Amino acid sequence: MLIFDMDGTMIDSNGIWRDVDIAFLEKRSLPYTKEYYEGVAHTIFPLAAVFTKEYCKLEESTDEIMAEWMEMAGDMYSTSVTVKPGVVEYLDQCHARGERMMVLTSSVPQHCYAALEHLQLLPYFEKIIFAQDLQMEKKNPATFQKAAEIMGVKVKDCTVYDDSVAACRGAKAAGMQVIGVYDEFFDMTWDEMHQVCDRCIRSFEELL
Repeated sequence: MLIFDMDGTMIDSNGIWRDVDIAFLEKRSLPYTKEYYEGVAHTIFPLAAVFTKEYCKLEESTDEIMAEWMEMAGDMYSTSVTVKPGVVEYLDQCHARGERMMVLTSSVPQHCYAALEHLQLLPYFEKIIFAQDLQMEKKNPATFQKAAEIMGVKVKDCTVYDDSVAACRGAKAAGMQVIGVYDEFFDMTWDEMHQVCDRCIRSFEELL
C-alpha cells in the first residue's frame, strides 16, 4: 500500500497556510515566530486552533479561529494550487503496476477534495483518510497503524510519502517504509529528513 500525504507532498500548497498564518497574526499585531510555526506546522486543524488560541491569548473560540482560517484560504484549493513535478507521471506508473494507493492527510476534507478534484488526482486513490477524523496527529505512529488497519494491510507492506519530518518519523516508528519529499516550507528540516527516512527526494521525477 502506497500512502501519500497531500499538502506539500503531491501539491504545492504549504505556502497558502504560511500566508494565512502571517495575515492572521498581523491582523492582531502579532509576529510570525518560529515557535508559532512549529506549533501549527505539523498538526491537525483543530489542534492548531487550540495552540493558536493559547499561544496568542485570543478571546475567539477555536471554532471561530478555524472559520477565519477557512475564509482566508478561500477557494485557492479549487483554483490556484498546482501539482508538483512528476507526481502525475509517478501515480500513472504506480497504477500501471497495480499498486494500491491512498491519501492520509492533515488537511481538512473540504480543501482536500477540492484540490484533488481540481487537479484530477482523485481517481488514483482507493481511500482518503483524514487525520482529524481519527483525532490523531500524523506524528503519532498509531495514526499510520490505524490507516493500515482500515485498509486491511500490514504496516510492513506500506510505503509513506510525506514532506513533514514529524509525520515521517511517525510513519517510520509505525514500521513503514518512508520516502521524505522536499518542500521549501520545511527546508530547515531537510537534513533531519535524511536521518529519519529510507530515502529522500526533491521531486517525484527522481522516482520515474
